[in-house]
Amino acid sequence: MEPDERAIREVHSIWIEAANAADLDRLLSLMADDVVFLNPGKAPIGRDRFSPQFLAAHEQFRIRCISELEEVVVVGEVAYTRARDSLSVIPRATSTGSGQAAGEAMQLAGHRLTVYRKQPDGRWLLARDAHTLSPVAKLGS
Repeated sequence: MEPDERAIREVHSIWIEAANAADLDRLLSLMADDVVFLNPGKAPIGRDRFSPQFLAAHEQFRIRCISELEEVVVVGEVAYTRARDSLSVIPRATSTGSGQAAGEAMQLAGHRLTVYRKQPDGRWLLARDAHTLSPVAKLGS
């Protein structure tokens, strides 16, 4: 395995660990300043909108991502990865103030395509990210 591929695999692993730990500072350190996230059915967001959305999601839910890299391609100073992701999303509150259930746990799965750019100091930073996560059908549905 080439050093750049190994470095990208490491960034991917650190990203998933930081996302699971709700470690926003670590995630921001792995992003290019002009990062763009593409989410199904939503407008693209950059670094400025990522932070409040990430924090809000982790305040409302316990989120656990498992991500399996299926492909890593490096072409000069740009690389992309393709991964298969599985995400469990569990509400932190069991009920709302009115006594109603706050929501059910969800399981999402899909693929992710991430583009990285090599920085002058040799680090690889996440530049673009798009996923196809969607709810997994419940058994018996």
